[in-house]
Amino acid sequence: MKKVITLFAFIVLSILNLNAQREIDSLTYENTQDINFFKKIKNRTLVKKYRTINNNVIRIGDTVVLGNPTNQEINSDTYTASYGKEASGGFSNTRSTTKKTYEFIKMGRPAGLGSIMTFVDGDAQVMASNSLKNTQVIVNEIKAYHRGSKKKPLYLVMVLGEINGRAFGFNKYLSVLDTELAIESGEILLKNRKMTREEAILKLKEAKELMEIDMITKEDFEKLKKELRPIIMKKQ
Repeated sequence: MKKVITLFAFIVLSILNLNAQREIDSLTYENTQDINFFKKIKNRTLVKKYRTINNNVIRIGDTVVLGNPTNQEINSDTYTASYGKEASGGFSNTRSTTKKTYEFIKMGRPAGLGSIMTFVDGDAQVMASNSLKNTQVIVNEIKAYHRGSKKKPLYLVMVLGEINGRAFGFNKYLSVLDTELAIESGEILLKNRKMTREEAILKLKEAKELMEIDMITKEDFEKLKKELRPIIMKKQ
């Protein structure tokens, strides 16, 4: 039975690889939402460079860092115990543990052998855990997918590998299931990441409070205000 499942997995992988030949040099968030553009793009199209909604750029070969997980996974274990020779019954107790996991980063490739075996076994996909926080990784692939039919917008899936070529435990790769959301949520940290409008407003508010209690000068506040103005005033 295992040989049949393994053969099935390799057949599926081969079919997917046949559809992975197309590539484009550059893609922007605006492209992913423009039906005149995305209707021409096939699933699994390789993207060499992607520009996010906040004008952050990520390329194949870039080094990025895993940020803070934004999800919580709750596990419950029930156990039963009895005491004494005459004990005919016992008691049961349930223990719940909570651990942080990534919402957009999973273990393994998007359709790798490990993922297919997990699907065949009926198991849920395994999301990366908090233990990988602050890990530096390399962007091996960026691929575009439709959110359903070809008339639906695109989203980007990234495959990440370890810098030293080793595996993340059993899995050699990690998959970022939605690149845009992973970056904007802080699960993926980019070098030279641009500040968002919300972050700029918050920073300016904090600076104003510091000025009011004489922790920074009015000149420093006005200088920062001038620097942040283009970010805050940009069109939404």
